[in-house]
Amino acid sequence: MEGSKAAVISEFGSDTGDRLTIGQVVPEFSGLLGVDGRRYSLSDFDDRSVLVAVFTGNGCPAAKASEDRLMSLQRAYGPQGVQFFGINSNNPYLSPPDTYAEMVGRASSKGFNFPYAKDEDGRVARAFGAASTPHVFVLDRARRLQYQGRIDDSRDPARVTVRDLQNALDDLLAGRPVRVPETTPFGCAIVR
Repeated sequence: MEGSKAAVISEFGSDTGDRLTIGQVVPEFSGLLGVDGRRYSLSDFDDRSVLVAVFTGNGCPAAKASEDRLMSLQRAYGPQGVQFFGINSNNPYLSPPDTYAEMVGRASSKGFNFPYAKDEDGRVARAFGAASTPHVFVLDRARRLQYQGRIDDSRDPARVTVRDLQNALDDLLAGRPVRVPETTPFGCAIVR
């Protein structure tokens, strides 16, 4: 057991959840069980020029309020090589809405147009330094972090004035450095 924990720590950095920094290559992950029954790894998205990893949860009001916006962004940016990937890292024993069965139901009822997978032991959230749901991480083709933080500046879509994630995607796709590469995410703490 001790050896396997050491392997996880060396593969994913500190066990305390150090956050990735802008420009850093994200660590490979694998084995995340998707609601479609597939096991996902980072390399499954090699054909996409941009990957948006979205740490989310089924019970968090802020995460639920963002789902339609995420699906809309996937529709708008998918043809440009962008792929969204939802990751649920909440401990289902401490947060019953975040069981795998509940995830399958939520994705089906909402009609998610992006993969949604369970980070069963929270190691991917720790590797990224994800703190809350929703918390987004935008990775370029080399899988270097280019943006991390919130989706936009309000949980209520009618009150949004700054579209941080959309702005980051626009900058990245235009070949410009992301003007605001980090924002503070808000929502519910990831339950570990």
